[in-house]
Amino acid sequence: MIDLNRLAGFHLVATSGGYAKAARAASYPISQPALHQQVRKLEREVGVTLLERVGKDTMRPTPAGQRLLEFVSPWLRDLPRIVESLRTGDYDGALSIHAESLLIRNLLPQWLRAVRKRRPNASIGLQELVHVDVDLLRSGVADVLIAHIPDIPSDIASQVIAKVYACLVVPREHRPKRGRPKLESLTDMPFLGYPSGTRQQTLQLQALLMHGITPSSMITLDTADTILGYVESGLGWSLVPSLDPQGPKGRRLTAYPWGSPRVTFDVVMAWRKDAPEHPLLDEWIATAPSL
Repeated sequence: MIDLNRLAGFHLVATSGGYAKAARAASYPISQPALHQQVRKLEREVGVTLLERVGKDTMRPTPAGQRLLEFVSPWLRDLPRIVESLRTGDYDGALSIHAESLLIRNLLPQWLRAVRKRRPNASIGLQELVHVDVDLLRSGVADVLIAHIPDIPSDIASQVIAKVYACLVVPREHRPKRGRPKLESLTDMPFLGYPSGTRQQTLQLQALLMHGITPSSMITLDTADTILGYVESGLGWSLVPSLDPQGPKGRRLTAYPWGSPRVTFDVVMAWRKDAPEHPLLDEWIATAPSL
Protein backbone atom coordinates (compact mmCIF):
# COMPACT_ATOMS: atom_id res chain seq x y z
CA MET A 1 0.00 0.00 0.00
CA ILE A 2 1.45 3.35 -1.06
CA ASP A 3 1.87 5.90 1.72
CA LEU A 4 -0.48 8.88 1.29
CA ASN A 5 2.11 11.36 2.61
CA ARG A 6 4.59 10.22 -0.05
CA LEU A 7 1.99 10.68 -2.79
CA ALA A 8 1.19 14.15 -1.46
CA GLY A 9 4.90 15.02 -1.35
CA PHE A 10 5.46 13.81 -4.90
CA HIS A 11 2.41 15.79 -6.09
CA LEU A 12 3.65 18.93 -4.38
CA VAL A 13 7.14 18.70 -5.92
CA ALA A 14 5.83 17.79 -9.38
CA THR A 15 3.31 20.63 -9.51
CA SER A 16 5.67 23.20 -7.92
CA GLY A 17 8.55 22.38 -10.23
CA GLY A 18 11.20 21.60 -7.63
CA TYR A 19 11.98 20.77 -4.00
CA ALA A 20 12.72 24.32 -2.86
CA LYS A 21 9.58 25.71 -4.46
CA ALA A 22 7.54 22.84 -3.01
CA ALA A 23 8.84 23.44 0.51
CA ARG A 24 7.86 27.12 0.26
CA ALA A 25 4.45 26.32 -1.25
CA ALA A 26 3.52 23.63 1.29
CA SER A 27 0.59 24.44 3.57
CA TYR A 28 2.38 22.60 6.40
CA PRO A 29 5.99 22.84 7.69
CA ILE A 30 8.28 20.55 5.69
CA SER A 31 11.89 20.79 4.54
CA GLN A 32 13.48 20.09 1.17
CA PRO A 33 15.30 17.00 2.46
CA ALA A 34 12.06 15.62 3.88
CA LEU A 35 10.33 16.07 0.53
CA HIS A 36 13.29 14.46 -1.21
CA GLN A 37 13.01 11.45 1.10
CA GLN A 38 9.28 11.13 0.44
CA VAL A 39 9.81 11.07 -3.33
CA ARG A 40 12.72 8.61 -3.10
CA LYS A 41 10.72 6.21 -0.91
CA LEU A 42 7.77 6.45 -3.28
CA GLU A 43 10.01 5.67 -6.25
CA ARG A 44 11.32 2.60 -4.43
CA GLU A 45 7.76 1.49 -3.72
CA VAL A 46 6.63 1.72 -7.36
CA GLY A 47 9.99 0.65 -8.79
CA VAL A 48 10.44 3.50 -11.30
CA THR A 49 11.86 7.02 -11.40
CA LEU A 50 9.10 9.58 -11.06
CA LEU A 51 10.99 12.92 -11.22
CA GLU A 52 14.03 14.05 -13.19
CA ARG A 53 16.20 17.10 -12.72
CA VAL A 54 16.12 19.53 -15.69
CA GLY A 55 17.85 22.50 -14.02
CA LYS A 56 19.64 23.50 -10.84
CA ASP A 57 16.42 23.84 -8.84
CA THR A 58 13.92 22.44 -11.32
CA MET A 59 12.31 18.98 -11.43
CA ARG A 60 9.78 17.57 -13.86
CA PRO A 61 7.85 14.32 -13.97
CA THR A 62 9.17 11.42 -16.01
CA PRO A 63 6.62 9.69 -18.30
CA ALA A 64 5.85 7.33 -15.40
CA GLY A 65 5.67 10.29 -13.02
CA GLN A 66 3.30 12.12 -15.37
CA ARG A 67 1.04 9.07 -15.47
CA LEU A 68 0.90 8.96 -11.67
CA LEU A 69 0.43 12.73 -11.46
CA GLU A 70 -2.60 12.62 -13.76
CA PHE A 71 -4.18 10.06 -11.46
CA VAL A 72 -3.47 11.63 -8.06
CA SER A 73 -4.06 15.30 -8.96
CA PRO A 74 -7.88 15.22 -9.08
CA TRP A 75 -7.96 12.88 -6.08
CA LEU A 76 -5.82 15.15 -3.92
CA ARG A 77 -7.62 18.23 -5.23
CA ASP A 78 -11.02 16.85 -4.24
CA LEU A 79 -10.00 15.17 -0.98
CA PRO A 80 -10.44 18.27 1.27
CA ARG A 81 -13.92 18.86 -0.15
CA ILE A 82 -14.86 15.22 0.42
CA VAL A 83 -13.56 15.27 3.99
CA GLU A 84 -15.50 18.46 4.69
CA SER A 85 -18.68 16.90 3.30
CA LEU A 86 -18.18 13.91 5.60
CA ARG A 87 -17.84 16.21 8.58
CA THR A 88 -20.91 18.28 7.72
CA GLY A 89 -23.07 15.46 6.35
CA ASP A 90 -23.37 17.27 3.03
CA TYR A 91 -23.55 14.19 0.80
CA ASP A 92 -26.35 12.02 -0.52
CA GLY A 93 -25.38 8.38 -0.06
CA ALA A 94 -27.66 5.34 -0.30
CA LEU A 95 -30.64 4.12 1.72
CA SER A 96 -32.36 0.73 1.74
CA ILE A 97 -36.06 0.86 2.64
CA HIS A 98 -38.21 -2.23 3.16
CA ALA A 99 -41.95 -1.56 3.24
CA GLU A 100 -45.22 -3.39 2.75
CA SER A 101 -46.56 -3.13 -0.80
CA LEU A 102 -49.59 -1.07 0.19
CA LEU A 103 -47.29 1.56 1.69
CA ILE A 104 -44.84 1.55 -1.22
CA ARG A 105 -47.71 2.35 -3.57
CA ASN A 106 -49.75 4.78 -1.49
CA LEU A 107 -47.55 6.33 1.20
CA LEU A 108 -43.99 6.54 -0.09
CA PRO A 109 -44.24 8.47 -3.41
CA GLN A 110 -44.78 11.91 -1.87
CA TRP A 111 -42.22 11.14 0.84
CA LEU A 112 -39.66 10.15 -1.79
CA ARG A 113 -40.28 13.34 -3.76
CA ALA A 114 -39.59 15.42 -0.65
CA VAL A 115 -36.31 13.60 0.05
CA ARG A 116 -35.10 13.73 -3.54
CA LYS A 117 -35.84 17.44 -3.69
CA ARG A 118 -33.29 17.89 -0.89
CA ARG A 119 -30.94 15.07 -1.94
CA PRO A 120 -31.27 14.81 -5.74
CA ASN A 121 -28.35 12.41 -6.15
CA ALA A 122 -29.40 10.03 -3.38
CA SER A 123 -29.64 6.34 -4.18
CA ILE A 124 -32.80 4.91 -2.59
CA GLY A 125 -33.71 1.26 -2.87
CA LEU A 126 -37.27 0.09 -2.15
CA GLN A 127 -37.86 -3.54 -1.30
CA GLU A 128 -41.29 -5.08 -0.85
CA LEU A 129 -41.66 -6.43 2.68
CA VAL A 130 -43.64 -9.65 2.94
CA HIS A 131 -42.49 -10.85 6.36
CA VAL A 132 -41.87 -8.13 8.94
CA ASP A 133 -38.54 -8.91 10.65
CA VAL A 134 -36.51 -6.32 12.58
CA ASP A 135 -33.42 -8.50 12.08
CA LEU A 136 -33.30 -6.91 8.63
CA LEU A 137 -32.28 -3.73 10.45
CA ARG A 138 -29.85 -5.42 12.81
CA SER A 139 -28.05 -7.18 9.96
CA GLY A 140 -27.79 -4.01 7.86
CA VAL A 141 -29.86 -5.48 5.02
CA ALA A 142 -32.34 -2.63 5.54
CA ASP A 143 -31.80 0.87 6.89
CA VAL A 144 -35.52 1.48 7.43
CA LEU A 145 -38.59 -0.71 7.87
CA ILE A 146 -42.04 0.73 7.24
CA ALA A 147 -44.83 -1.52 8.45
CA HIS A 148 -47.16 -2.34 11.30
CA ILE A 149 -44.80 -3.65 14.01
CA PRO A 150 -46.79 -4.39 17.17
CA ASP A 151 -43.81 -4.98 19.47
CA ILE A 152 -40.80 -2.71 19.03
CA PRO A 153 -37.58 -4.16 20.55
CA SER A 154 -35.50 -1.93 22.81
CA ASP A 155 -32.67 -1.62 20.29
CA ILE A 156 -34.98 -0.31 17.55
CA ALA A 157 -36.15 3.29 17.25
CA SER A 158 -39.56 3.97 15.75
CA GLN A 159 -41.99 6.71 14.81
CA VAL A 160 -45.68 6.39 14.00
CA ILE A 161 -46.24 7.83 10.53
CA ALA A 162 -49.68 6.61 9.45
CA LYS A 163 -52.73 4.60 10.39
CA VAL A 164 -54.31 1.81 8.37
CA TYR A 165 -57.94 0.76 8.60
CA ALA A 166 -59.23 -2.78 8.40
CA CYS A 167 -61.68 -3.28 5.53
CA LEU A 168 -63.85 -6.03 4.14
CA VAL A 169 -63.50 -6.27 0.36
CA VAL A 170 -65.80 -8.25 -1.94
CA PRO A 171 -66.24 -8.49 -5.71
CA ARG A 172 -68.66 -5.84 -6.88
CA GLU A 173 -71.15 -8.40 -8.16
CA HIS A 174 -71.47 -9.78 -4.61
CA ARG A 175 -72.38 -6.53 -2.95
CA PRO A 176 -75.95 -6.36 -1.65
CA LYS A 177 -78.36 -3.72 -2.84
CA ARG A 178 -78.53 -2.31 0.67
CA GLY A 179 -76.20 -2.32 3.62
CA ARG A 180 -73.29 -4.65 4.16
CA PRO A 181 -72.97 -8.19 2.88
CA LYS A 182 -73.56 -10.94 5.41
CA LEU A 183 -70.36 -12.91 5.93
CA GLU A 184 -72.28 -16.18 5.66
CA SER A 185 -73.24 -15.24 2.12
CA LEU A 186 -69.60 -15.00 1.11
CA THR A 187 -68.45 -18.40 2.27
CA ASP A 188 -69.22 -20.04 -1.07
CA MET A 189 -66.17 -18.14 -2.38
CA PRO A 190 -62.56 -18.70 -1.28
CA PHE A 191 -61.19 -16.39 1.35
CA LEU A 192 -58.10 -14.57 0.08
CA GLY A 193 -55.54 -14.65 2.86
CA TYR A 194 -51.96 -13.70 3.47
CA PRO A 195 -49.36 -16.53 3.48
CA SER A 196 -49.78 -19.26 6.11
CA GLY A 197 -47.98 -18.60 9.37
CA THR A 198 -47.72 -14.84 8.86
CA ARG A 199 -48.92 -12.31 11.41
CA GLN A 200 -51.23 -10.82 8.77
CA GLN A 201 -53.06 -14.09 8.17
CA THR A 202 -53.36 -14.72 11.91
CA LEU A 203 -55.05 -11.33 12.29
CA GLN A 204 -57.40 -12.08 9.40
CA LEU A 205 -58.50 -15.43 10.81
CA GLN A 206 -58.90 -14.06 14.33
CA ALA A 207 -61.15 -11.29 13.01
CA LEU A 208 -63.31 -13.81 11.16
CA LEU A 209 -63.47 -16.17 14.12
CA MET A 210 -64.86 -13.34 16.26
CA HIS A 211 -67.83 -13.39 13.86
CA GLY A 212 -68.11 -17.16 13.92
CA ILE A 213 -66.65 -17.58 10.44
CA THR A 214 -64.05 -20.18 9.51
CA PRO A 215 -63.25 -20.14 5.78
CA SER A 216 -63.95 -23.48 4.09
CA SER A 217 -61.45 -22.70 1.33
CA MET A 218 -58.60 -20.24 1.08
CA ILE A 219 -56.19 -18.86 -1.50
CA THR A 220 -53.02 -17.41 0.02
CA LEU A 221 -51.34 -14.43 -1.61
CA ASP A 222 -48.28 -12.40 -0.69
CA THR A 223 -49.48 -8.81 -0.60
CA ALA A 224 -52.55 -6.63 -0.16
CA ASP A 225 -52.22 -5.44 -3.76
CA THR A 226 -52.33 -9.02 -5.05
CA ILE A 227 -55.31 -9.82 -2.85
CA LEU A 228 -57.19 -6.79 -4.20
CA GLY A 229 -56.43 -7.88 -7.76
CA TYR A 230 -57.94 -11.30 -7.06
CA VAL A 231 -61.00 -9.72 -5.45
CA GLU A 232 -61.51 -7.59 -8.56
CA SER A 233 -61.24 -10.75 -10.64
CA GLY A 234 -64.11 -12.28 -8.66
CA LEU A 235 -61.88 -15.02 -7.21
CA GLY A 236 -62.71 -14.40 -3.57
CA TRP A 237 -63.19 -11.97 -0.70
CA SER A 238 -60.88 -10.76 2.04
CA LEU A 239 -59.96 -8.47 4.91
CA VAL A 240 -57.23 -5.99 4.01
CA PRO A 241 -55.65 -2.83 5.41
CA SER A 242 -56.24 0.53 3.79
CA LEU A 243 -54.76 3.98 4.30
CA ASP A 244 -58.13 5.40 3.22
CA PRO A 245 -60.75 5.03 6.00
CA GLN A 246 -63.36 4.33 3.30
CA GLY A 247 -61.33 1.41 2.00
CA PRO A 248 -59.38 0.64 -1.17
CA LYS A 249 -60.82 1.73 -4.50
CA GLY A 250 -61.31 -0.55 -7.46
CA ARG A 251 -63.55 -0.74 -10.50
CA ARG A 252 -64.77 -4.23 -9.69
CA LEU A 253 -64.67 -4.37 -5.91
CA THR A 254 -66.54 -2.84 -3.00
CA ALA A 255 -65.00 -2.08 0.39
CA TYR A 256 -66.69 -1.85 3.78
CA PRO A 257 -65.30 -0.65 7.14
CA TRP A 258 -64.48 -3.55 9.45
CA GLY A 259 -65.10 -3.64 13.19
CA SER A 260 -67.14 -1.75 15.72
CA PRO A 261 -65.30 0.17 17.02
CA ARG A 262 -63.29 0.49 13.83
CA VAL A 263 -60.20 -1.72 13.73
CA THR A 264 -57.03 0.28 13.02
CA PHE A 265 -53.28 -0.37 13.11
CA ASP A 266 -50.39 2.06 13.47
CA VAL A 267 -47.78 2.13 10.70
CA VAL A 268 -44.30 2.86 12.00
CA MET A 269 -40.97 3.79 10.51
CA ALA A 270 -38.27 1.80 12.32
CA TRP A 271 -34.49 2.00 12.32
CA ARG A 272 -31.55 0.91 14.47
CA LYS A 273 -30.87 3.06 17.51
CA ASP A 274 -27.14 2.43 17.18
CA ALA A 275 -27.01 3.07 13.43
CA PRO A 276 -23.81 4.90 12.38
CA GLU A 277 -23.98 8.49 11.18
CA HIS A 278 -26.10 8.49 8.04
CA PRO A 279 -27.17 11.89 6.64
CA LEU A 280 -29.63 10.36 4.18
CA LEU A 281 -31.30 8.40 6.98
CA ASP A 282 -31.53 11.63 9.00
CA GLU A 283 -33.13 13.33 5.99
CA TRP A 284 -35.59 10.46 5.58
CA ILE A 285 -36.61 10.70 9.24
CA ALA A 286 -36.89 14.49 9.11
CA THR A 287 -39.25 14.41 6.12
CA ALA A 288 -41.44 11.59 7.45
CA PRO A 289 -45.22 12.18 7.38
CA SER A 290 -46.97 12.50 10.70
CA LEU A 291 -50.48 11.79 11.90
